[in-house]
Amino acid sequence: MLKIALVLFPVIATTLMGVAVVAVLTMDIQAGMQPIALAALAAFALSVPASWFIARQVPGVGKT
Repeated sequence: MLKIALVLFPVIATTLMGVAVVAVLTMDIQAGMQPIALAALAAFALSVPASWFIARQVPGVGKT
């Protein structure tokens, strides 16, 4: 299951970070780069358990 989670992690992390950055940019916050960096960091941290959860949902992987 770890191997599948490691394969899924780059895709999930990139997607979540992109969504978070776009969400911050659409809010039109004039605070500089800090909200963008914090959104990307939070999405990166969220992608670790998300990739683990999604890897468990793959049929035949988490059934040991």
